[in-house]
This record gives sequence, C-alpha cells and structure tokens, in this order.
Amino acid sequence: MQPKTKKNVEKLISKTKIYLGIIALLLIVICILDIKFIIPSILLQALIVYYSYWANNKRKSEISSHIQELILDVDTAAKRTLINSPFPLIIIETNGNIIWKSSKFIKEFINIDINNYLDEIIKEIKQEISEEKEKIIEKEMLIGNKTYKILGEYVKSKQNDKNVEYMMTLYFIDNTEKERLRDMNKNLKTCIGVIMIDNYEEIFPKIGTTEKPQATAAIEKSIYEWASKTGGLVVKTDRDTFVYIFEQRYLKLLKEEKFSILDSIKEIELEGKLPITLSIAVSNEGTSNYEKYKSALSAMDIALGRGGDQAVIRENGKYSFFGGRAQEVEKRTKVKARIVAHALEELILESKDVMIMGHTNGDIDSLGSSLGLYRFVTEMGKKAYIVNNNTGLSLNEFMAELVKEKEYKDIIVDKNEALSKITNETLLIVVDTCKKSYVEVPELLEKTEKIVIIDHHRKSVDTIESPMLSFHEVYASSAAELVVEILQYSENEIELREIEAESLYAGIMVDTKNFTFKTGVRTFEAAAYLRKSSIDILRVKKWFQSNLDSYKTIAEIVKNAEVIKGSIGISIYHQVDKDANLICAKAADELLTINNITASFVIGNMGDKICISGRSIGDINVQVILEKLGGGGHITLAGAQIEGITVEQAKEELIKQIEDTLEQ
Repeated sequence: MQPKTKKNVEKLISKTKIYLGIIALLLIVICILDIKFIIPSILLQALIVYYSYWANNKRKSEISSHIQELILDVDTAAKRTLINSPFPLIIIETNGNIIWKSSKFIKEFINIDINNYLDEIIKEIKQEISEEKEKIIEKEMLIGNKTYKILGEYVKSKQNDKNVEYMMTLYFIDNTEKERLRDMNKNLKTCIGVIMIDNYEEIFPKIGTTEKPQATAAIEKSIYEWASKTGGLVVKTDRDTFVYIFEQRYLKLLKEEKFSILDSIKEIELEGKLPITLSIAVSNEGTSNYEKYKSALSAMDIALGRGGDQAVIRENGKYSFFGGRAQEVEKRTKVKARIVAHALEELILESKDVMIMGHTNGDIDSLGSSLGLYRFVTEMGKKAYIVNNNTGLSLNEFMAELVKEKEYKDIIVDKNEALSKITNETLLIVVDTCKKSYVEVPELLEKTEKIVIIDHHRKSVDTIESPMLSFHEVYASSAAELVVEILQYSENEIELREIEAESLYAGIMVDTKNFTFKTGVRTFEAAAYLRKSSIDILRVKKWFQSNLDSYKTIAEIVKNAEVIKGSIGISIYHQVDKDANLICAKAADELLTINNITASFVIGNMGDKICISGRSIGDINVQVILEKLGGGGHITLAGAQIEGITVEQAKEELIKQIEDTLEQ
C-alpha cells in the first residue's frame, strides 16, 4: 500500500472511532435518564461497532485492489517504455555484468566494441561512488564517430561483508548534430588581428625615394597573399599597421603553419640589407568585433614588449606565442625617453611621496636603477624610498659600501616598512621587471593605482596591467640604461652622487657582460654620461669579483657539462644553495665562452625551488625556451625558477622544451 493511501485510510479509521465514541456517549446519557434503555443501548452500540468494522475492512480491500491494479499498469508502462525507448539504453552493474540492453542499443552499437567505453564509464562512476558524489550520471563521450551525452542514475543492487555492488540505467543520447552545429557557429565567429611592421622607422628612412613605393608594395603584397589563404580581409589603417579580419575556423590553420608570414616577410630584399619583421596579434575574445579589436591591441602590446618578430594569439584567456627569433632592434631616436622623463616629473610632483621597487633577489641593475631614480625624485624636492627586502650574494660588497653613506640608511626600507608607508597618494615606480609575481613586494601593487614601469625585459602574460606610465624598451641593455636616459632629459639639473653613478654603470656593465652582449649606440652613450661623474671603474670591478671557492665551483660545473644538439651546453649545480641562481648564472656565462657552444643552461637547487640560467650568443632564443618553464628574459639571457621538482626532473623538462623549440 502506498504511503499516501495508507495515511488516508488511517485518517478514515480515526474519524470512525470519534463517531463511535460520540454515539456511545449519547447512549450513556439516555441510559442515565432512563435505565430501561441500557440493554437496547448495549445491543445498538455492538451492532454499530460491528457494522463499522465490516465497512472499514471492505473499504481497505477495495483500496488495496485498486492500488495493485495501478502498480501493475505503471510497471507495464515502465517496461514498455524501457523496451521501446527511442534512446539506446542499458542496465549494467559496477562489476561489468550487463543485466539488460535495449534493441535500440544493440542496433546503435552493432559495429562498435562498446565494452571498452562501458569500462571507462564504470571506472568514472566507481570514482564518484568512492568520493560519495551525487548519484546522477551525466557526461559526454565520443563513441566511434558520434558524440553521446550519457545520462543515468546508480542504486545499490548487492551488498555483502566485502563490498557493495551498484546497478545503473544509462541512456545514450546522440549529440553529434548538436555539437556539429555548435562547432559551425563557433567557427563562423570573427577573429580580429592586428599586423604591425616592427622596424618601419628604422628601414624606410634609409631607402631611397624611388625605392619606397616598391618596398611598400612588396610588403603589402606578402601580407595580402598570406591573409587570402584564410579568406580574410586586411585593411591598412596606418603606414605600418594593418587590421586583419577572418573566420575562427582558420585559426587552427594559422597555428599549424606557425604564421609563415613571419619568415616569408624577411625574404623581401630592401636597400640597406636590414630585414623586415612583423608583429601579429590575434584575438577571439569579446562579444563584439570592437571588443575583439581592443583585445588584439592588448596582445600586440605583449608582442612588441617581447621584442617583436612574433605572433601572439589571445584565446580563452590564454596566450600562445609563435616566432620571436630575431634580435631586438635598437631605436636611435630618443623622443620617447624625453616624453617619459617629462611625464614622470609631472607624476612625481603630483604625488605625496615616491616608492621605488625592483625585483625579488635584487641585482645591481635593479638597485642601481633604484638609486638613480631616488636622486631624480629628491632633486625635485619629494621624499623617496627604495624597497629592498633582500639582495643576492653578488651585492654583498656593494651593500657594504652603500651602508657607509648616512643618506641611504633611512631610505632603504623592507616589506613591512614599505606597506606601512605607502598610501593611495604614493607613486610606485617598478624597475627592472614588469612581472607582478617577480616584484620585491607584490602587495604594494594593490595599495596604489599610481604605478610606473621602467624595464628592459620581454613582456610575459604576468605583466603588471594598466600602469600610468611605462618606459618598456626591450632593445635596451639594462634598466640602468633607461634610467640614465631619463636623467639626461630631466628639466632639473641632476647631480648624481659617486656611488649612484657607479651603481648605474655597474648595472649596465653586468647586464652586458662587460659591454659584449646586447649593446648599442645608446648603451655607450649612457656609459659615457656616467663616466662624467668621476666614477671609479676599478672599485666597480671589485664589487663583482668572484672568490676562489666560487670560481672553483663554477669550474666544476663547466667541467661536468654535457653538449646536446651539437652546440647546447647543459650542466647541473647539485649543491643545495640559496644563492645557486647566481652561481648558475656565472657558470652559464662561462660555458658560453667555449668554442662551438651557442647556448648554455645551468640548473641549480636553491632549496625551496629549482633555478635555471640560460645564455645564448643569439642563434637560439633562450627566452622562448625558459618562458615555457615559467621564466623569461631576453633572446641571449634568460632565467626560470620552478617549484616542486628535482634538478633531474628539471633537466628532463628543459631538454624537452629545447627539442620542441628547435623543431618549431
């Protein structure tokens, strides 16, 4: 008997008892008034009770019969529904035993070995059972060449002392057409791209007047022919910029061919023999074409910040990079440096105070740049602080010299002091990095919206977003070089203290490996400007001299190096050392001095993480390789730090990324 019906019967019986009680009470009253009615009243009450009992039993029997007929009808309907289900249907136990399958199921999968798919489903369901998740089953699976949505529910079927078996009824709903329409709709959506000639300003002024139209036509023809492969539309919006519109279904093709236009455009021969390079940014993010265009512009900022000559795809909140093998081209014009210097002065004057922050485990480029900006700020009459939570081993000698100067004792603050002093009126200047996760104190970025970035490293997806001012030039040798240019164009006469000038000079010297790597005309101009401040070159060299023990360690690392791919040196510094990154960097530099070594990587153990230093003479882009491991840097100099793995695992992953990059 169903619970609801049973409840109704119980209510009926309860009401009958009340009525019998009322009748009995009335008969008792009658008997009290006249005793001669006692015997008739007893007989009448007995008769009424008997009738009520007989009537209730009859009603129960009728209700029970009705319920049995109803259950039989429902069972029959349910069985017919299962047997004639329009969907493939199967009843199966978690031990793999098939209890029953519909004719539709047999017909649907007659040419497919369905057992392997059923095993996969059962495995997932067992996992859900062990995790005590909901008993409802819902998942999608590709079976054969069709996509099915699988629905069902599992219940206990058997239970003993050892285990519990469950039984499942699974429906297989064919979603192939739905998925096809969804993919078609997705593929027909628009992707917006921006194409920019990286070195237009460097190439075209050197080309003769009669050659310029031919050069422009050759460049545009290459771009239009490449875009026509995808049926795309290219619109020239500026002398060096194009907007590229195409359907999303061709995005996979562009990935597979790795944006071949990046290489083919370099084959155009121009007067001056400087190859043309392009930067391409593509995005499918946004509900409107305008939003996708804005997203593509943001991606273009990343591409240019990484040195150009590459394509960036922004898709589903992630970035994909292609190309990026060319060296950065130095810009001869200093117009931007002049504009940045004047804009920075205005921001400083509008701020209550200034806080200058470099990257974690600061080096001489980071600290020297900070000291140069400190002098820039104080000459304008504003209070400035330098955030320096910790420094690497290489700065011990320099810091010993710096603390001798009374002026710098109060202006160098640690994390806690910086967080207590910063306000929303403070101007925060970030130097020698643009990565949110790599700054000295990341929490400071949340304390003020007035942020300025001065950096020379290639941008990554972790870049600080929407700074008020950015002086980001990847062609520069160092952050110190950029700071010197700002000092040169200041409207105020900046007089650097001797140790400030020396630290800036040291920053350039260390990052260029004594003026041998990544140097340009502007690098030597900055060095010449600093030499005017009567710096002591010998003292600078002494700051960074290696002691005998560290030199022996570096020599041992070089000795144990192995060469892969004919010209790439890899070695491991096995000793656990919190300053392993500095030893590895020096060892990587040393490896690169060996004949026929075009790139070097040294892996070290810092205790809580594994560090990798990469160096190259330019033939191999170490930045692209180490970026895949969470690092960054430049084509010739890069680094990465990885947590949760051993040095041997890091080596395996590094070799894999090297092979993938060389294959591309």
